[in-house]
Formats: sequence, structure tokens, C-alpha cells
Amino acid sequence: MTDLVIRPLVAGEEPLFDSMPDPLPQLRQVAYADGIAGGGYRPETTWVALRAGRVVGRAAWLLPPGAVGAPWLDRFDLDAEPEVGAALLRAAHEALDGPGLYYAAMPAHWRRRPEVLAVMEAPMAAARLAGLVERGERLRCSWTGTPLPATSGRYAFRPAAGPTEINALVARIAEPDVLTGAEIARAVGGVDLATDPLAWLPGSAGDWRVAEAAGEPVGLVGTAGDACYPLVVYLGLLDEAVRGELLAEAVRMLADGGAREVIADVDAHRVAVLAELERTGFRQLRTRVVFAPATEGPSVAEGTPASTDQQG
Repeated sequence: MTDLVIRPLVAGEEPLFDSMPDPLPQLRQVAYADGIAGGGYRPETTWVALRAGRVVGRAAWLLPPGAVGAPWLDRFDLDAEPEVGAALLRAAHEALDGPGLYYAAMPAHWRRRPEVLAVMEAPMAAARLAGLVERGERLRCSWTGTPLPATSGRYAFRPAAGPTEINALVARIAEPDVLTGAEIARAVGGVDLATDPLAWLPGSAGDWRVAEAAGEPVGLVGTAGDACYPLVVYLGLLDEAVRGELLAEAVRMLADGGAREVIADVDAHRVAVLAELERTGFRQLRTRVVFAPATEGPSVAEGTPASTDQQG
């Protein structure tokens, strides 16, 4: 690697990042130039590896303006051996006060797609060589107008009475099914979306629905119609049997407000939740494998930055 140059960009060099062809053009993400314009990407937190003046590795850390957390590695592409990528990451980590989270974004069903595996094998191997370990996987799913399942009539749905009721129900739900944008909530606002969603979703109680059976609450869902995309932000259950109908109620509420697409994030290991999303008409858009420094515990995978769009 004697001919290798590894360094951060300097102001005005932003086009150098885009001189490397996008290896996964089918992955929906914000262009680097737009990220620079929005302030989430910055030249000093963007690093490149060059051979003979050609970019063979690039890494961009993201931190939206006003965020309280540390930047995370949001874009990492490699057209070289993993050792080059590891050298790039180590140099950047040293300059950025140590390693942080890396969200390896890929199209959906990546394990069954040889063309995606061929692209991601080197950067993921480089991350491991640089001391990062896998801590989980998050799936982003999208509903785009598929007819919703009919309701059984077993449940009633009503707007939440207010913050007190929402917080009381959240406190009873140990592990929410859906947490969309949890990564951004944690990194930007320092908020744990699973335990304090109202700190991140400060809309009206009308954005929340309570599911009841025989007059007793059995589930809670919170939505956001005016975020980066219409979102099912929070879905938590006191009775798993209500999952499908409460999810459909959330989508119906957003669609009635004009949404043509609804986004929901789920941990890949939540097989039953994913199956219900698919029955409701959601389809997987992308996956994000979470890497973290080896010294950090597995909790960092909970709420992984929601997206390369710097919001969702």
C-alpha cells in the first residue's frame, strides 16, 4: 500500500467523493452533495483513499446540525482490498476521537443477492479489521397503497387522551414492535424512542391511536405524517393479537391524511412483526447492518441513524 494516500477532504473538494461510481445505485439514499448542503456531511469528516489520484475508498460520517451525539459512519464504499478500507477507517478514527457506529446500508434481501454481496463483502470485512463488530440488523419497509386487510370488529380504535395516557401505556410496553427513526432520535436528540417517544414525536395526541378490547387498552401506535416520509414511528402491544389490525389502523390514518407511502422500521430478528408488516402490504426497501466498536455492548443496535436521508 505504499502508493496509497489516505486523507480527509478539504472544502471545495466535495466532487472528489462523487468521482467514485456509486456501487449500489439501486439503494435509495440522499446524494452526497445534498448531504453537504444540508450540513450533515462535512469535508473534514469525509475521508478518501486514493491510488494514482483515483478514489478507491471513501467514507463519510454523518451528524445533522444540532445533534447531541457523535457522528456515525453513513457511507463507506471500497474498490480495493479490505486492508485498504481498514487503513482508511483507522486513520479516520484516530482523527475523529475513536471509532463509532457504522450503518452498512444495503438493498433488501441482500444475503440472497450475489451482486450486493460482491459489493459489500470488502467494506464489511474492512470494518471488522478496523475493530468494529456486528451488533444487529434493521429493516426498512414501505407501504405504497396496497389494499389494507379488513378489520375483525374485535377491537376499537380511538385517539389517545393525551400525553399522560401515552406515557402510561409506553411504560407498560417492554419491547415495541416498530421504532422508526430510533437511530436519529438517539443520535440527534439523545432520546430513547422506546421509552420516551413523545420527546421525539411532539405532535398532537391525534397522531396516536389506542386499541381497545372490551374497553381495555391492548396497543398503542404513534404516527408522523410530516417527517421525511409518513412514518409509523411507534407500535407497541399489550396483546400481540392486535398487531395486524393496529398496524392497518395506523396506515389507514396516514393514508386518509394523503400519504401515498408509509415507512416502518423493524429489527430483523422480529420475525412475527415482519410477517405482519408484509401481510399489511409492506415490502422491504433496505436493510442496515449495525457495526459498533468491540468495547460497546449490544444495546447500540437498538435504534439504529434512521437513514441516510438524515431524518427518517
